[in-house]
Amino acid sequence: MLLFVTGLLLGLYSRVSAQTLTSAQISVISERLAQGAVHSWEYGTRAEALLELNAPTYSVVSFNAVPPPHSIPSNITNALGEVFTIAHNIVVARSLSNITGPQPLIADTSAGDPASIGVAVLLANWTGHGAIDGLDYAGAARDQLDYLFQNVPKTSDGALSHRVDQLQLWSDSVYMVPPFLAYYGVLTQNQTILSEAYTQISLYRKYLQDAAAGNLWKHIQLGQTGNDDGHWSTGNAWAAAGMIRVLGTIQRSPYANAFKSQQNDLANWVDEIHGAMYPHINSNGFTVYRLSLLSNIRTYIPLAEQIRKALLASAGTIVSVTTTSTTPAPSTTSTALVATGTTMSGLLHFTPEGWLTPVVNPYSYGAQGSDSPEGQAFILELQAAWRDWVADGAQGVSTSSARKARPRAIIGAIIVLPWLMIIIS
Repeated sequence: MLLFVTGLLLGLYSRVSAQTLTSAQISVISERLAQGAVHSWEYGTRAEALLELNAPTYSVVSFNAVPPPHSIPSNITNALGEVFTIAHNIVVARSLSNITGPQPLIADTSAGDPASIGVAVLLANWTGHGAIDGLDYAGAARDQLDYLFQNVPKTSDGALSHRVDQLQLWSDSVYMVPPFLAYYGVLTQNQTILSEAYTQISLYRKYLQDAAAGNLWKHIQLGQTGNDDGHWSTGNAWAAAGMIRVLGTIQRSPYANAFKSQQNDLANWVDEIHGAMYPHINSNGFTVYRLSLLSNIRTYIPLAEQIRKALLASAGTIVSVTTTSTTPAPSTTSTALVATGTTMSGLLHFTPEGWLTPVVNPYSYGAQGSDSPEGQAFILELQAAWRDWVADGAQGVSTSSARKARPRAIIGAIIVLPWLMIIIS
């Protein structure tokens, strides 16, 4: 079912060489992520990256079953601490509002982004943190779920809006909402909610996929204002990554046999996006970051940032891009940081402070930015996928083993395929 991933890996592997980051470099990248993540989707993306990197037992793309253990193994208690801190702080802030009933985990103009934090909140409840700090994690997750289905605008066939102020679908939403629904469904033994995760992806594909553009997804549709017919590579990556997380949740759950056709669809739909994006990588390992019909912007960004969006490689390879360098725009999204000395030296597309560069401005998708918390998260996810792929025997490197790649080599590291990026030497 997932052998297409192996083929994608082989294509990328033959194009570039691979390397790993040192523990010190990973620590710096993680610190920049922690400092920069201040918006709803950044909290959710950071939590997901930390699970995959530091606590794969609790990641939906591991060999481990979903749901995970109630009791946390002592060797990863500290690793999960940052994830639980995110959940704790979000639920504390929510409780201070004195609002009751359906509501997002965090107030936002986006209807979909707050749900990205839902997996961390569900996990905190599952592992008994409510008994420790007295917070109602289960209630917070339930209110988020009810908010989506009772308060958020939707199409006549049920596609949930990504915006609060109008009915509008964004490709980004596939990463934010369906993974939360899938995890909620499995943990509460509710196959209806689990099925809804698949249904939302199917509906978004119906509205956003552009067959005339080789199955690339349009970025924003159906709104009264602010639509974007452009085939934004970030949006295509968000969509593919969300599908992968839902696929991983189903595949490792007790409901895998009952959802076989849905798993096949999800794998094929990720393949569609990969196939649509792959032709846009040029000989230097760059991809057009914005294939827009609304402007003439044709900014090229290193594989590190772009492929994490295009999700091209799949078994989570860290690739080295050494042939091209671009000068990042002045930072407008972070304060000055203490220099990290020589820790990040030798990495062409990282600043001395540890920020991936150049990157798309995460707060203005039509422009190049400088500091991107989500980009930092994708680096960590890629590192996790690379680690797991290598530990599994680097399945698929040779043509003789390509057809033997195990599901974990494909789906496990695959989650990072969304972040198919690269570390520069």
